[in-house]
Amino acid sequence: MNSPTPAMNEKSPVLVRPTRDGDVDAMLAIYRRHIRRGVEDGVEDNGVPEPNDLRERRRNLRHHRLPHLVATRGGEVVGYAYVVLFRKRPAYRYAVKHSIYVHHEHLGRGVGRLLMQALIDTCAAAGFRQMIGYIDADNAASLAIHEKFGFARVGLLPGVAYRNGRWCDTVMVQRSLGVGARQAPMSFGIPSR
Repeated sequence: MNSPTPAMNEKSPVLVRPTRDGDVDAMLAIYRRHIRRGVEDGVEDNGVPEPNDLRERRRNLRHHRLPHLVATRGGEVVGYAYVVLFRKRPAYRYAVKHSIYVHHEHLGRGVGRLLMQALIDTCAAAGFRQMIGYIDADNAASLAIHEKFGFARVGLLPGVAYRNGRWCDTVMVQRSLGVGARQAPMSFGIPSR
């Protein structure tokens, strides 16, 4: 992803670009709010990265040519997205799992769509063939945007999250990138890890 992507029909355009170390605090604030949604007070946030952890993760993903993108509006971080390898075994080297987080005050304004398109384009250009995601089954907006981008529901993980005082399901979605699984990869097109 070399050039910023402006959002359409917005007074202040949303730009999508690779993340920078200076974006880390804003990304962590967005992330922390998302993972706390519906979780009762007193439950620890084990596994939440600290700023230096996220900076190192960014460097590692970029080193492996995996996109780590941020969306900004007027210089403010309003969302971010990234992919990781779906599995670390060599046979899975063409499949990635994506995550997109949008600031709660910017939901429904096209930020997620821009980040999704940028991830799809970047991953396809890098030679990946499949993109996978896990979505809260109650998140109708996220499920709808994934459907619009050609993701199919390929699995259901019942009762894997406990939020808002009840067990919640997670939906697994998948879409092909480029030629997908219709043909074998060319030896020179193998993403290096």
